[in-house]
Amino acid sequence: MKKQKPETIILKNKTLISAEAVLRGDVTGLKRILPFLGPAFIASVAYIDPGNFATNITAGSKFGYLLLWVIAVSNIMAVLIQSLSAKLGIATGMNLPEVARDLFPTSVALFLWIQSELVIIATDLAEFIGAALGLNLLFDIPMLPAALITAAASFLILELQRRGYRSLEAGIAAMVMIVVVAFACQVVLAKPDISAVAEGVFTPKFVGVDSILLASGILGATVMPHAIYLHSSLTQKRVVGQNDFDKKQIFKLEFLDIIIAMMLAGAINMSMLIVSASLFFKNGLIIEDLSTAFHQFGHLVGPIASISFGLSLLIAGLSSSSVGTLAGDVVMQGFINRKINLYLRRAITIVPPLLIIISGINPTNALVMSQVILSFGIAFALIPLIIFTSNKKIMGGLTNHRLTTVLGWVIAGIVILLNIFLLFETFH
Repeated sequence: MKKQKPETIILKNKTLISAEAVLRGDVTGLKRILPFLGPAFIASVAYIDPGNFATNITAGSKFGYLLLWVIAVSNIMAVLIQSLSAKLGIATGMNLPEVARDLFPTSVALFLWIQSELVIIATDLAEFIGAALGLNLLFDIPMLPAALITAAASFLILELQRRGYRSLEAGIAAMVMIVVVAFACQVVLAKPDISAVAEGVFTPKFVGVDSILLASGILGATVMPHAIYLHSSLTQKRVVGQNDFDKKQIFKLEFLDIIIAMMLAGAINMSMLIVSASLFFKNGLIIEDLSTAFHQFGHLVGPIASISFGLSLLIAGLSSSSVGTLAGDVVMQGFINRKINLYLRRAITIVPPLLIIISGINPTNALVMSQVILSFGIAFALIPLIIFTSNKKIMGGLTNHRLTTVLGWVIAGIVILLNIFLLFETFH
């Protein structure tokens, strides 16, 4: 086992000492949440990956503000789903794949590992291509060199993990905030119709089959299987509760982390759609290509809008790609109790997007197809999660309330049915 650097050990001890002080009641006020902030920010990156850019921009340009409510509902669902995943890690000291390996037959665990790896490859495809496209748009770098630069940058982000989980959390949170600022600038420049925005958020409706299909795409790009697997691993040993009371306290504080992170992710997704509706729909432009969107931002508003869009696409792609690599490590270790070097995994997962870029396939089309592949994996993450968190023998004092379980199954049913519809319409 490699020895940790001294500064990493000190940083971990500070976090744990602060958390223990909170659990003893020695810390009051807003400071109580500080030691528990971080895991949800890493998981939330999956909710703002380049696949979201593609679906939200298209939805806004085709239907204006109509589908804002879908993003709002998707985010509420995400809060519940991620809270179940975080709670499983806190209650058991194990992540979702590890619990599945312990309770399911070996053949089932092997199948779950294979499908989860395929889902993560599809996820990584979207994220890697999105980051390379961001570089291409911002600096006019050809896609293949942009992809190689993206690869190098993703290795640097993974290096943060070696410095301790606090460094990784801080790095990812900083990237999320850059995307927040970038889209805040775009919203200000786009000058949206506030009343129409409010109506879109609070008035659920569809207009034709195409709007339902796009709603399914938005939902599919929001609820990400690898974020479900990863979140349980981020909380399983971060702050360990000695009894049910401590574990409940930890979960309450981690839930605040989830609320904050998911609110930011939801705001970013809504901003994408709002900007697209304010500029493209208003001007009668249907935009289904991110390169076209970038150039139209510059044409309709100015260089600040296009640069903000390209920068946010680059940062979102880089950060979510690294999170996908971490999730791949979790599912392999969890489902089949095997592990490979994280940098080797990163190198392997770079190959498929590089091949697609070399082949000349349209990057936006590749992003859309990756979302279709993701649709296959949602049920295999959600269903075991709800089963495990509803089991008192597994969860102890953190077992789901009956209402939580019912809501979990309702959400799982909606997500699965909408993704089946998305798959049918895509291939039909």
